[in-house]
Amino acid sequence: MLKIENLNVNIGGSRILRGVTLDVPDKAVTCLMGRNGVGKTTTLRSIVGLRVPSEGDITLDGETLLGLKPEHRARKGIGYVPQGRDIFPNLTVLENLKIGAVAMGKSFSGKLDRIYTLFPILKEFLPRKGGNLSGGQQQQLAIARALLTEPKVLILDEPTEGIQPNIIDQIGDTIKMLRKEGNMSILLVEQYLDFCKELADTFAIMDRGAVVAKGGIADLTEDVIKQHLIV
Repeated sequence: MLKIENLNVNIGGSRILRGVTLDVPDKAVTCLMGRNGVGKTTTLRSIVGLRVPSEGDITLDGETLLGLKPEHRARKGIGYVPQGRDIFPNLTVLENLKIGAVAMGKSFSGKLDRIYTLFPILKEFLPRKGGNLSGGQQQQLAIARALLTEPKVLILDEPTEGIQPNIIDQIGDTIKMLRKEGNMSILLVEQYLDFCKELADTFAIMDRGAVVAKGGIADLTEDVIKQHLIV
């Protein structure tokens, strides 16, 4: 289980995260929600080691991640797909995929068939440069690359942002399949409420740098939505 406890983060002298506490259960999908600018991405960047908290702890299976560089956290089992996807635009789809496994010292052999099952379009575009893919195809490539690292926790930062509806459906189907397989936890930052309701087992809502509501997805009632999510 990924646990975040009493996390405080300061950026440029301003307090961005204020005592964030969040559990991401094993083999479940957790949706982290909230209005723009409330600290969701900063929370994710703290988990993967791109932000250094001033207080608090982040643990994976009981072992602290604090003090570890991002690449070492990745080797511990943290897979991260940021906003903007961060694929390599001048490398081919196949080369982008290989980087995910090779950088982690993982065997690449025999892993692609599963990726093609999840994202069939990538098989058609293996020789194409990543920068020539559509936004939705780049998102699929970024998720596929993260999956090839065989993470314990897959972190997705707004995977539906700017994506065409048919690819949103495909990404949703992939998350459902991963949850059914039960080999990893998924922490999903998402603004698309129906997407979260359909996929998540648990949720947390942030406001002003703190978690203000959380629970099982059945607890995400209209009253909670109106209080914390509707502008």
